[in-house]
Amino acid sequence: MKKKILCTMISMVMVASLFAGCGTDSGKENSASDTSKTKEAGTTISVAAIETAYGSEMWQKVADAFTEETGIKVELTTDKKLEDVIGPSMQGGEYPDVIHLATGREAALTEQFIKGHMITDITDVLSMKVPGEDKLVSEKIAGGFTDTSLTNPYGDGKTYLAPMFYSPCGLFYNAGLLEEKGWDVPKTWDEMWELGDKAKEEGIYLFTYPTTGYFDAFFYALMYSAGGPEFFDKATNYAEGIWETPEAQTCFDIVAKLAEYTNPVTPAQANDQDFTQNQQLVLDNKAIFMPNGTWIVGEMAEAPRADGFKWGMTALPAVKDGGDAYSYTWFEQAWIPSGAEHQDAAKLFISYLYSDKACEIFAKAGAIQPVLGIADKLSGDNVMFYSIYDNGAKAAMGNFAAFEAIPGVEVRTVFFDPVNSLVSGDMDEQAWIDGIISASDQMRANLK
Repeated sequence: MKKKILCTMISMVMVASLFAGCGTDSGKENSASDTSKTKEAGTTISVAAIETAYGSEMWQKVADAFTEETGIKVELTTDKKLEDVIGPSMQGGEYPDVIHLATGREAALTEQFIKGHMITDITDVLSMKVPGEDKLVSEKIAGGFTDTSLTNPYGDGKTYLAPMFYSPCGLFYNAGLLEEKGWDVPKTWDEMWELGDKAKEEGIYLFTYPTTGYFDAFFYALMYSAGGPEFFDKATNYAEGIWETPEAQTCFDIVAKLAEYTNPVTPAQANDQDFTQNQQLVLDNKAIFMPNGTWIVGEMAEAPRADGFKWGMTALPAVKDGGDAYSYTWFEQAWIPSGAEHQDAAKLFISYLYSDKACEIFAKAGAIQPVLGIADKLSGDNVMFYSIYDNGAKAAMGNFAAFEAIPGVEVRTVFFDPVNSLVSGDMDEQAWIDGIISASDQMRANLK
């Protein structure tokens, strides 16, 4: 799973310590080195990577291949709860040279580094040659991935986070169930509600979700569907009055209505210990759709499932007939703490992550790098997943703009976590909207 948690208190203490122990300018952001073995050979860098459904073996293989190519040794740390592992040493001022940890996790560690300006500018990596190859990094990465707030969080034209494993996100379902029942995949939300009513008559709920964290990709795609790129850009930069527009109300109404069609056991299981039980609802035909990414196949590979089960994936339905359907492209990030000791060697390691060799190793584990031509090398379910943009769906990309730390206010807690309360009935739609408007005013006032 892409989102593991630390308890709020520990996270706040750790973040406070990080800010106290690291300034905003380490003075170590040197120009990128060349890819010769002689310059950095013999150096040992520390790399910390979150272990997800892809496993940790792929990271060791890539580290070994990098050492063989460059002569730079790698001290590798992987863990499913990476924040717990690297947190104590970072509180003491010792930072990994490279960290692979995406934004959007409940502990929000990467976001705290962004807000504290504690991440190295890696724009120069784009102009480096990939070790062992003739191409520049910028010539390997697919278009758009270094032009988004997920990699350029300050809007200053510079890249701070390297785009990693990407996954088209959307609604995943049992295609076998729909075929058996003779139900079509909804193309609009009106058709979605009609399907929900049909399914309810047979004791099947329309919807579930692993955790509320999965509403990030869902809500981003929904914003694109409701108002297009212009609305998305204004909303994710907290433009004054944006949440009182018809486009915003459309988004709120759809989520609130979807809550009524959600399997009621979902909120109790929507946590990092029990989230697979919500995913199991789809495999057991107790819910039809769930928001997720392509990693779901590996994550549930050993789980039992209904007879005739086969994975299906669709973009979010269009808001109206003839409207655009969007699938959000979620991707992970790798970055260099500004307090890292070996900045040049760390940049060289990041450049190697886009090599043909590294991409091949990652792909065998199911982790797909955002490099040009990668889809041509895929097979199985991935062919369907990664061709979604060839089948009419438009790509949504980007996220909420970074803002200065506000005690108790995070994007997830404001926008997405309340969905649990919408489903349980403990919060109504207007209370959710009021909370978003209030928090958005604070976010806008504290924009980076």
